[in-house]
Amino acid sequence: MKVLIPVAGAGKMLRPHTHTQPKPLVPVAGKPILGHIIDTLIGCGLTDFIFVIGYLGDKIEEFVHDNYGDTIQAEFVTQEPRQGSAHAIWVARKHILDEKNLLIMLGDTIVDMDFESFFENQHSVLAVKKVDNPCDFGIVELDKNRNVSKLVEKPRMPKSNYALVGLYKMNNVSLLLDSIQYILHHKKSNNGEYQLTDALMHMVSEGAIMQVAEVEKWYDCGKKDTLLEANAILLMHQEKSACPQLDGCIIIPPVSFGKDCRIEGSIIGPNVAIGDFTNVQNSIIKNTIIGSFSEIENAVLNHSIVGSDSSLRGLKQSLNIGDSTEINFGN
Repeated sequence: MKVLIPVAGAGKMLRPHTHTQPKPLVPVAGKPILGHIIDTLIGCGLTDFIFVIGYLGDKIEEFVHDNYGDTIQAEFVTQEPRQGSAHAIWVARKHILDEKNLLIMLGDTIVDMDFESFFENQHSVLAVKKVDNPCDFGIVELDKNRNVSKLVEKPRMPKSNYALVGLYKMNNVSLLLDSIQYILHHKKSNNGEYQLTDALMHMVSEGAIMQVAEVEKWYDCGKKDTLLEANAILLMHQEKSACPQLDGCIIIPPVSFGKDCRIEGSIIGPNVAIGDFTNVQNSIIKNTIIGSFSEIENAVLNHSIVGSDSSLRGLKQSLNIGDSTEINFGN
């Protein structure tokens, strides 16, 4: 089975970090989002990948070649202009025309689920998760046999709370492409973007049987708050990383350290991921992601994301305070 991963988007919700790198390469729990995705699929025995690239696509290619060049077979297709998830599949159609089955996984989707039963299902299967705010997602409605009866992108009055999480196993690739061609031809777009949800709905209207598989955990990496939440949860479930050179530090797990870090006189954790070759001195850091090759000194960080090649130096005071004194360095 081939895997198609659309990674062409600009990741506007994660700016300023996506000004200099594509969203799938933003780090979470010690590795890029895309690294978590590829590792999961390799663990399922999948090695034939198609990446649909666009914004800063050369960096995606470089990451895949440098880290997985000997492990997977990778093809790259450029989506230009970038017109949504269905259009991303359409531009890669020549690479999937002869496929019986196809796995589509969006480039910011990290999930925990029963992949064995997901792949064994003879029908097309959509991964879903129950959510509290279905108006913000593509939503799936089911019939009495628990087959998909309707798909709606961000419905105003949702009749279901099963949200699409961005993972799809398709067993009829030719009908998928015909359905995408249909919505392109009839210009069924949302603000100029052609959604995979609409193509799937057309497949259902043509008689395709689709079922759902509920994921155990879904880590939404599209915004700062949800990225930090995903970082904390993933850190709790991964193996403890080796500590770098430490001098007068307190480490509160879970924490992830990249290679050749140097941490001095600091309190680190919980829920902190620090990239390669980063130095931290005299700082207190929790609930934070820090990129590689960065310098942090005399800083107090909480609920923060610091990019790579960054430098942050906080205030450092020498005080001689007498009785009945109040000092406030805050706002």
